Amino acid sequence: MLSNREFSKQVDELRYPEQVIVPLDPPFVNGNGEIQNILLERFTSAAIIRSVPGAIRANHYHKTDWHYSYLVSGEIWYFWRPLGAKSPPEAVRVKAGQMFFTPPLVEHAMVFPTESVFLTLAKNIRDTAHHEEDVIRVPLVEVKANPNHPARYQVFSGGVELSGW
Repeated sequence: MLSNREFSKQVDELRYPEQVIVPLDPPFVNGNGEIQNILLERFTSAAIIRSVPGAIRANHYHKTDWHYSYLVSGEIWYFWRPLGAKSPPEAVRVKAGQMFFTPPLVEHAMVFPTESVFLTLAKNIRDTAHHEEDVIRVPLVEVKANPNHPARYQVFSGGVELSGW
């Protein structure tokens, strides 16, 4: 597994790692508390995003942008696949304190089973106009509330339920 510095150096060199979860170095701890560095390389914009239970974010890909997403609280079900692929997306559960990376030209979506807060650190300027100019919307996943389902939500891609969610 790559270190945080190795991971972000590859991104800086436009060599995007295949692993999705970004390794975090151990925090610096002293009598004042702790400092957890999450990114030691360059980025252009930072945003704090709050999501309600059942929300879907993304369902798009970026033409040129990439982003790191650090989950402060809650849970994210992150889905991705190569641009234009017809196969079901790969998926990972992201827990509070984890960070994941999305390169350009990768279809991706985030589902929020609980109220969640995350930080996004991106290459491009992330105001609405610049962001919308860079994204292409795709119907990667859809979510249906189901109080009888163990996770309270069912996730579908291409009309087929994705198992394990």
